[in-house]
Amino acid sequence: MLGKGVVGGGGGTKAPKPSFVSYVRPEEIHTNEKEVTEKEVTLHLLPGEQLLCEASTVLKYVQEDSCQHGVYGRLVCTDFKIAFLGDDESALDNDETQFKNKVIGENDITLHCVDQIYGVFDEKKKTLFGQLKKYPEKLIIHCKDLRVFHFCLRYTKEEEVKRIVSGIIHHTQAPKLLKRLFLFSYATAAQNNAAADPKNHTVMFDTLKDWCWELERTKGNMKYKAVSVNEGYKVCERLPAYFVVPTPLAEEDVQRFQGHGIPIWCWSCHNGSALLKMSALPKEQDDGILQIQKSFLDGIYKTIHRPPYEIVKTEDLSGNFLPLQEIQTAYSKFKQLFLIDNSTEFWDTDIKWFSLLESSSWLDIIRRCLKKAIEITECMEAQNMNILLLEENASDLCCLISSLVQVMMDPHYRTRIGFQSLVQKEWVMGGHCFLDRCNHLRQSDKEEVPVFLLFLDCVWQLVHQHPPAFEFTETYLTVLSDSLYIPIFSTFFFNSPHQKDTNVGRGSQDPQSKPLNLLSVWDWSVQFEPKAQTLLKNPLYMEKPKLDKGQRKGMRFKHQRQLSLPLTQSKSSPKRGFFREETDHLIKNLLGKRISKLINSSDELQDNFREFYDSWHSKPTDYHGLLLPHIEGPEIRVWAQRYLRWIPEAQILGGGTVATMSKLLEMMEEVQSLQEKIDERHHSQEAPQAEPPCLLRNSARLSSLFPFALLQRHSSKPVLPTSGWKALGDEEDLAKREDEFVDLGEV
Repeated sequence: MLGKGVVGGGGGTKAPKPSFVSYVRPEEIHTNEKEVTEKEVTLHLLPGEQLLCEASTVLKYVQEDSCQHGVYGRLVCTDFKIAFLGDDESALDNDETQFKNKVIGENDITLHCVDQIYGVFDEKKKTLFGQLKKYPEKLIIHCKDLRVFHFCLRYTKEEEVKRIVSGIIHHTQAPKLLKRLFLFSYATAAQNNAAADPKNHTVMFDTLKDWCWELERTKGNMKYKAVSVNEGYKVCERLPAYFVVPTPLAEEDVQRFQGHGIPIWCWSCHNGSALLKMSALPKEQDDGILQIQKSFLDGIYKTIHRPPYEIVKTEDLSGNFLPLQEIQTAYSKFKQLFLIDNSTEFWDTDIKWFSLLESSSWLDIIRRCLKKAIEITECMEAQNMNILLLEENASDLCCLISSLVQVMMDPHYRTRIGFQSLVQKEWVMGGHCFLDRCNHLRQSDKEEVPVFLLFLDCVWQLVHQHPPAFEFTETYLTVLSDSLYIPIFSTFFFNSPHQKDTNVGRGSQDPQSKPLNLLSVWDWSVQFEPKAQTLLKNPLYMEKPKLDKGQRKGMRFKHQRQLSLPLTQSKSSPKRGFFREETDHLIKNLLGKRISKLINSSDELQDNFREFYDSWHSKPTDYHGLLLPHIEGPEIRVWAQRYLRWIPEAQILGGGTVATMSKLLEMMEEVQSLQEKIDERHHSQEAPQAEPPCLLRNSARLSSLFPFALLQRHSSKPVLPTSGWKALGDEEDLAKREDEFVDLGEV
């Protein structure tokens, strides 16, 4: 195979399209239909979930080459999900389903996860929407997590077909009101059962104490302060109730333009430089108001730009970086590469895979985001500059770039708790419009942009390139991306903290009303059992060694990250950064200049970036220091686990990065078990009975699709095109040389 990965099984020609069509009804196939009905899976409803419509005798196809096989069962639609309830015998044994989601089953699709619905009429595939005059004989559902479901309705009663198809179209495509989301039905019904995970220590940043803690952790409390001026959202509904601003900034200034034009603190570096963000002031035509705004901004700039000690560089992300529409267009093209209807389509597109991938521009957008984050990191770490990110509402690209910078510069955010706290701080409390950007209400396709998914893809590049630096795995990132569409968690279903608090009843004047207690996505016990959660933790993570008292005393004023990027032999002052000569030169050139002039020329920026980038990559990696990704062409790769996990043709039998990780987990469990036995022998002469590792009892069945699927069917690989190619030898030779093929996970 040329593009998407080596597939197990022998080669062969493409199977011919079957000419025989069977008109035997399913009741004639099964000798005892009552027996089949008794074996159907029971529909399990969550608290508050209601059944809306259903259809029986539906065939769920399993595509295999050009032949179609399937399982009969019921197709149901509730106010939470679409579910197929098939024959129990077709399901895997529970012991083999290691990574089972407790909320969403293998054949469940939440209504918010539905991307497109197609119908097949006389072998022609058409998009379904609105009221239908004619109903399809086959239903195809493309999901936002890139699953593809095929349902044959040929043997279903006509009235049931109308009911189920109309119901699915209406409940997945019709515009909704916020209060009609299943999130509120579930929270109301499960109110008495809701309990927070005691092991979840994610900082939610919904209290003043959380912000003060973060300031103290990053040593930002010397120059910045947490304020409560927006408590009760009386100043701005877009900002959180609590946030951090420069210490000299008066609270009256925050209130002046409803929070616009105010530098909001994101994070402080060990050398004293800080990352800030600012939303633009409203556009005005009146000259008098424009003059007032200009005077206001000049005053604000003077509080954060005080050369030679405080130098600010602005980064306008909305003006000249990356249009949001470009992100949406690129992802729309990119995802089509993985929404494969059948094996034939997979192989037909394989020969032009790389050209299709390149034309989508998705990987180039990832590269540009990582490059921008590295440029900002260089300014903060090397030139000791404060960075001010500018955007219209500071809630999209500001969230993305500021988060990437912090993941690269702060090892705390590379732990699971730290990463979750970062998402809370920069995205949830930062006012990212998850409701609009994910189009959960189906009210405007124009607002839908996968900014958060782009962030996760950028983080995956770092995780893939530097596994020991992260406490979490790519599987963690994958299930986090899936959680965007599960409406029992409030984390990704509001546009702002104000919108959430208003709709759950917080701040209500009625003393009798009790606010709803919504679940957070960070409570992973809701979705996964403890065994499954072990796959979210990286066994290769290099924890920071604990220092004894003597070591701590000698390094009291030295931040660990200060040692991560020594470009010269000389030690520099923590206040001046590593590049002493460059900083001195920069200060001399920038004294007395306005903040709008602080952006370096492109040539100077490229020179600084290249020197910084090359120097870091030329030295051994400190996994608890600064972390930079490789961004050259072949280094930016496709997140194979997320995008390929539902395509059996793309699997690598017995291989793949996740399978390797699983084997390491198995070995670590065995070592831990042996250690426990040794410890027990000190207390008892009786040897304990040996137990097999509980996580993976049958690792031989793993493939690169693990943990989302075990070993799946083999697909006959078509003959490779021979024009312009050397003869590749026989089948055994191909198997020996399979490493020469390009696996998409290594793109």
